[in-house]
Amino acid sequence: MTDAAQAFVPGHITGFFTIDQDPDPTKAGSRGGGIAISEGVTVTVRPSDHPETYLNGDPVEMDAVDRVLDALDVSAQVRGVTDLPLGAGFGVSGAMALGTALATNAAFDRRLSERELTTIAHGAEVQAGTGLGDVVAQQRGGVPIRLEPGGPQDNELDGIPARTRIEYHVLGELATDDILADAGDTLTQAGKRALSLVVGEPTLGTFMRASRQFSREADLVTPAIRDVVLDVNEAGGTAAMAMLGETVFALGTGLSDAGYDPVACHVHPAGATIED
Repeated sequence: MTDAAQAFVPGHITGFFTIDQDPDPTKAGSRGGGIAISEGVTVTVRPSDHPETYLNGDPVEMDAVDRVLDALDVSAQVRGVTDLPLGAGFGVSGAMALGTALATNAAFDRRLSERELTTIAHGAEVQAGTGLGDVVAQQRGGVPIRLEPGGPQDNELDGIPARTRIEYHVLGELATDDILADAGDTLTQAGKRALSLVVGEPTLGTFMRASRQFSREADLVTPAIRDVVLDVNEAGGTAAMAMLGETVFALGTGLSDAGYDPVACHVHPAGATIED
């Protein structure tokens, strides 16, 4: 056991997804596509008799983190630091769960594999109701395409071999757990169509087109999101809505060219890692 261990987990922007339920949380999840980005969450775990979780210095309640610690049978203090906005579609909850699993494994010398730790973090987030596929995508990195639901033992992953600049513009927050609880078969059918489109032509351009199609068919686009996407299109760029947040993301300089002041980052080709 060490004094502390630290992990970095990339943020994840989901373009489209399905909802696939299963009594086993490690088998439940989603199919879909997204982008791992260079901005992410740094998670530090220290053994402690008084387990607490902090995010950007503030104490927080994160059920997914608590479940990871319980699964690994440890008492620890967890501190996450990120510049990513919360509740805006960047997978911060999944990053906290996965980062906690990786850093706890190192700090307490649990000697579990990457696959085992990702399975624990995925199951914890599914049970917490805060995400269905971010964890496996964040562990892979790049532009992951999730062909099957569930943790890494079940989820068949593919990807789009591309790396580019990404811009994003946040308009507000959306409650992931509320949307997942209310979503019906319409969303899943839209997700299947989007996935089929990208599998047939695995390019970033097709991914963006499929993401826009999904958000429309699933009836998730807000008026504010629609206006920004149209502005980017009129400026010659390509943009879509991040799931699940009131956020627009664009390739290259799409948002800048449309007159917005976005945050810029890049596709993060690597997955989550322990930092020395």
